[in-house]
Amino acid sequence: MKLTTTTQVSVDGVVQGNGGRDENRSGGFERGGWAGPLFDSEAMTFVDQVYQSADAFLFGRRTYELFASYWGVREDLGNPIVGALNTKPKYVASNTLTEPRWADTTVLSGDLAAAIGELKAKSAGELQVHGSGALTRWLLENGLVDEMNLLIVPVVVGQGTRLFPATGPDIALDLVESRAFPKGITLQVYRPAGRPEYATD
Repeated sequence: MKLTTTTQVSVDGVVQGNGGRDENRSGGFERGGWAGPLFDSEAMTFVDQVYQSADAFLFGRRTYELFASYWGVREDLGNPIVGALNTKPKYVASNTLTEPRWADTTVLSGDLAAAIGELKAKSAGELQVHGSGALTRWLLENGLVDEMNLLIVPVVVGQGTRLFPATGPDIALDLVESRAFPKGITLQVYRPAGRPEYATD
């Protein structure tokens, strides 16, 4: 399976609380809901198509619980996102979740790198990660990401959790695709390509 991540990120790198005002107030975050107003119909069509192309989903625990409480209780399976999330296998990386209530969920615990490696080797198709900033960082650090969709939202949030830490691994990225949507969101599709080259003089 090809592992892809799809992340909404502000220009200053924030991923926290993109969807709703009260989505994630941890750490005193007060600026939630910064992405929604800039998602026009073309950007939403792209997101719908991404979900439809998934063969399975992988979540961190916090995003899993957020998605389960919102998408998992909806019955309008004709909606592209609702239909995909409620009919395809879901995996959640957690050492504390023992009884997932969302149907067709498997908890991955213990040696997460080995478990995800097995998933990737098991079959063709696409294993998608949506949101899950901490998990995405960990997957990148462990060389498990095949492709990244960054939806860069034209706003500086000024506070909140960033996608990339202040110090972390350095990663070269090959640009696969780039496009802009009418309200200013840009899509950058990258493939990790080892370590960057640095100037020598």
